[in-house]
Amino acid sequence: MKLPLYNQKAEKVGQIDLVDQVFNLEMNKDLLHQVVTSQIANQRQTIAHTKGRGEVRGGGKKPWRQKGTGRARHGSIRSPIWKGGGVTGGPTKERIFKKKINKKMAKKALFTALSAKARDGQIIVLDDIKLENRKTREMAAVTRAVLNLFVEKKNQSMMIVVPSDSKNDIKIASRNIPRTDVYEARNLNAAAVLGSRYLLMTKDSLTYFSK
Repeated sequence: MKLPLYNQKAEKVGQIDLVDQVFNLEMNKDLLHQVVTSQIANQRQTIAHTKGRGEVRGGGKKPWRQKGTGRARHGSIRSPIWKGGGVTGGPTKERIFKKKINKKMAKKALFTALSAKARDGQIIVLDDIKLENRKTREMAAVTRAVLNLFVEKKNQSMMIVVPSDSKNDIKIASRNIPRTDVYEARNLNAAAVLGSRYLLMTKDSLTYFSK
């Protein structure tokens, strides 16, 4: 597969060949669903926690005797039906959401997602991104020029993919640009790729996928 190659002013300067094993795979929705849901679940943190009747302080003493009072029988003031009692069926920090993904599955899902983006014309390849002063306005000018290549360009999310050994200039300059994320090529995953509308990749970042 071939894609146009642009400079950072979004001017076409040539063409670039993409690796078919990475950017020309058939769609596999079942694989993508399995891997993406697992990756999202693995990012989930078990913060919410409610106390059961055994964890709430107090309630060791029986409120009143079992028989003879005419009132309903109770064994603890920390019963879930009492105010201030434990919670039944609430969220707990012991719950585990993590799901195992095989490396081969995760890799193939990433390549499938990249292939879908390439087929839909949502990948733009730049020969290089050079910033003189590491300023947001410089990087914003690049993303604005790239978005002008598309029909749907308003309020669209973009992911910038840089080489694994690149400096932090692009990442720092992109921090304040809305709906823009920066990923190193080695950290890409299927969920991140599908979470952005457009992919802006540098020529050097593509060499990671040709290894």
